[in-house]
Amino acid sequence: MQVSDRIGRAIKEKSAPGYVVGWIKNGGQKVLPFGNFTYDQNAPLVREDSIYDIASITKVFTSGILLKLIGKNQLSLGDNLVKFIPEFGNYPEKKSVTIKNLLEYKLNLAIPSMASLKNERAEQIIKTITEAQLREAPGTKYLYTNSTTMLMGLVAEKISGKKLNILMEEYFFTPLKMSRTTFGPLEKFSKGEIVPTEMDDWRGGLVHGQVHDESAYTLQKTGVCLGAAGLFSTVPDLLKFAEMTLNADKYSGLGWEHNESIRMGKYAPEIIGKSGFTGCMIMLNKTKNTSLVILSNSIYPKRPVDAESRNSVRRDVADIVFGGLS
Repeated sequence: MQVSDRIGRAIKEKSAPGYVVGWIKNGGQKVLPFGNFTYDQNAPLVREDSIYDIASITKVFTSGILLKLIGKNQLSLGDNLVKFIPEFGNYPEKKSVTIKNLLEYKLNLAIPSMASLKNERAEQIIKTITEAQLREAPGTKYLYTNSTTMLMGLVAEKISGKKLNILMEEYFFTPLKMSRTTFGPLEKFSKGEIVPTEMDDWRGGLVHGQVHDESAYTLQKTGVCLGAAGLFSTVPDLLKFAEMTLNADKYSGLGWEHNESIRMGKYAPEIIGKSGFTGCMIMLNKTKNTSLVILSNSIYPKRPVDAESRNSVRRDVADIVFGGLS
C-alpha cells in the first residue's frame, strides 16, 4: 500500500475531508496534499502549505523551550518547580516536584478536565492549576495533560521575562524559517489559507482560524498563552522542527510521547511523537533517520465518538513511511 492509497481511502470513508502528509527520510523531503478543506462541493483544495490547528502538538514546542533554557544553564532537570512558581508549594508534598517530572509528564494533579474550565477567567484557570493537590507522588505515573504543559509555560515565562509566544518565535519560528506557524493565524493569513476545524455550538458555529481547544481559547482571549494548544502550522514548517529535534546533539525525547502503538503503528518502540485532537500527528524515528507529519481536520464538521478512525490512518501511514515505502 502507498500513502496516497491509504489517504484516498480515509477521505472516501470521511475520516477527514483533506490531509497533508509529509516526511523527510535521509535528507530527502516529500509533501503530499489530498482532498479539500471541507466536504462542501466547492470547498478549496488542500495545498502543501495549508494551515491547520495543530492542537496538542503545540506541547512539544513548549517543552522545547524548557530544553533550550536547560541548554543555556538557566534551568536544570533537578530544579524544584516551587523555585519558579512559589504558589505551587501550597501543600508540602508538592515542593518536591521537579522540572524533570514536568518534562516526563509524571505529575498527577487533582484537576478537572481543562474543557470544564472553559467558562472561567484566565486567572482562575491558572489558580486551579497551580493550587491543585497531588493525587500521587511525583514521578510515579506517566500522564499526558494540558495542566503539566501549562506549568512548563509558566516556568519559561518566569525565567525569561517574556511571553511564551515570543519565546517560540525567537527559539524556533524565526531561526527555522517557520513562516507559516503562529498562535494568531488571522493576524497574518486569510481564511482561504486556513483549514476550518469544527462546528461548535459553544463557540456559536464554525471554528476557523481560532484555537479549537476550549481552555486555550479562554486564555488567549485575555492575551495569555501557556502552550498546551493554540499553534497553527503547516507540514513543511513542522518538518523543519522535526528535523531539528531529530538531529539534536542531545536527543532525549523529553516532552514527547513514546511508544504509543495505538497511534504510531508497529514501529512505535522506535518512535517519539505527539498527536493533536484535531487530527494531526508528528513522529520522529531516529533509528530510521525519518520524520513524519500528518495534518488533517478529522473532527470536521463534528468530532467522532472516538479516535479510532484518525488513529488507524496515523498507524497505517506510519507503517508505510517508516517501513520504507511511500
